[in-house]
Amino acid sequence: MLRITHYPLALALLILTGCMILPEKKPVPLFDGKTFNGWEGDTVKTWKIEDGAITGGSLTETVPHNEFLRTKKSYSNFILKVKFKLTGSEGFINTGVQFHSVRAKDPAYEMIGYQADLGDKFWASLYDESRRNKTLIAPDSALVEKIVKRNEWNDYEVHSQNGRIRILLNGTQTVDYTEPDKSIPQNGIIGLQIHGGGKAKVYFKDLWIEEI
Repeated sequence: MLRITHYPLALALLILTGCMILPEKKPVPLFDGKTFNGWEGDTVKTWKIEDGAITGGSLTETVPHNEFLRTKKSYSNFILKVKFKLTGSEGFINTGVQFHSVRAKDPAYEMIGYQADLGDKFWASLYDESRRNKTLIAPDSALVEKIVKRNEWNDYEVHSQNGRIRILLNGTQTVDYTEPDKSIPQNGIIGLQIHGGGKAKVYFKDLWIEEI
C-alpha cells in the first residue's frame, strides 16, 4: 500500500509528465517588421518594407504577372492571422494568402496550392491556385459587403486542421471547407500574393502563426 509520504513525489511526477506531453504552444510572428528574414521572393522590385509593413505591387505601373513572397518554412495545422490593406486604381485589383503550397517550376514566379483570396468578387473566398484553378467556396456577397473595409486595414485569419479550412474576415467566418480529395497536400509553405494585371498595391502586417 502507498504510504502518505509518497504522495508529494507522485504528484510532482504526474505534473512533470503532463507538462512534457502537452507543451504549451504560442503564436509566433512571421514578420519582424524590419527585414525579410524567413521569407524569399522578388524583394528588389516587387516586395518592400514600408513603415513596418510588407508591401507589394505598384499604383503607377501595371503588375506584369503574379508575384509571391514565400516563407522558407512549411506548415501543416495552424491558425494564421494577418492584417492587410488592398489599394488600386486600374485593372485587376487582387491579392491573397497562399498556404499548403509549393513553388511552381514553370513559371517559377507562381505557386501551387490553396489561396485565401482577396479582391472584388473574391473577398475572403478559398481558391485553388495553379492546380484546380477554381474557387472552391465563396461567401455570400451581401455578407462580404457588410464586413470588408475597402482601402483600409482588415483582419484576416486562416484556420487549417486536418483538411478542414476556415477563413475569417474582420472576425466573421466566411469559409468552412473540408477537403474531399485526400490526395491534396495539407502542408506546405505560406505566400503573400500581388496579382498581375492591375495597378495595385497591397500591405501586410502583424503576421502571426500558431501551430496546432
